[in-house]
Amino acid sequence: MSITHENKVAIVTGASRGIGLAIARRLVADGARVVITARGPEALAEAVEVLGGPSRALAFAGHADDPEHQGEVVSAALDTFGRIDFLVNNAGINPSYGPMLETDIDEARKILEVNVLSAFSWTQKVVKAGLGTTEAPGGAIVNVASIAGMAATGLLGWYAVSKAALIHLTTELGYQLGPDVRVNAVAPGVVKTVFAEALYEGREEKIVKRYPLKRLGVPEDISGTVSFLLSGDASWMTGRTLVIDGGALLAGPM
Repeated sequence: MSITHENKVAIVTGASRGIGLAIARRLVADGARVVITARGPEALAEAVEVLGGPSRALAFAGHADDPEHQGEVVSAALDTFGRIDFLVNNAGINPSYGPMLETDIDEARKILEVNVLSAFSWTQKVVKAGLGTTEAPGGAIVNVASIAGMAATGLLGWYAVSKAALIHLTTELGYQLGPDVRVNAVAPGVVKTVFAEALYEGREEKIVKRYPLKRLGVPEDISGTVSFLLSGDASWMTGRTLVIDGGALLAGPM
């Protein structure tokens, strides 16, 4: 039986390209309407067209950690579509690579604000707006984490810390928000996106040798799992993080 999200409405952050856009496309293909966010209005406008136009998708430009932007998006979802059923916290940043002690403290703080605290704030707002109520039962949230939060990386220090925190935030919220709202996460390995180019550009062949499945991921490898976790097929799952990494962690630390 195929997944269906008919009459469901999802907010997907960081969805103008890459994994976020692939998730939005999959949810629309499975019947949902989506409200997408990102920083660039032009890329968002293009994404809306890809998603089928205004009847299937709304877009709002802003910073994921801006409370006013969050409130605007939640209000628009309710005003336009009348409900919120799903939230996908995909927005994330990683402005620094290299030894952790070389990271500026303000940069570290910003990573945590965008990658962790904004996910928490979005969750607060959608739950307050009625996610998981009798008007929109079966509410579900998926946080996009990373296998960087599960092992030492040597290069992605504060990004990795933020993803580890997001994984545990998923665990805590899964425990606290049941039974009305389920909260799960996905932890991708390296996926071929603009965001991750610094991790594989010019050395992809070398990297995939340690992957049992011998290739890097593509956004569509993640989107189907997210759609599943939001669906009724995952109705007895909460607080869990599914690893989607081509087997990378099987080979040991990153």
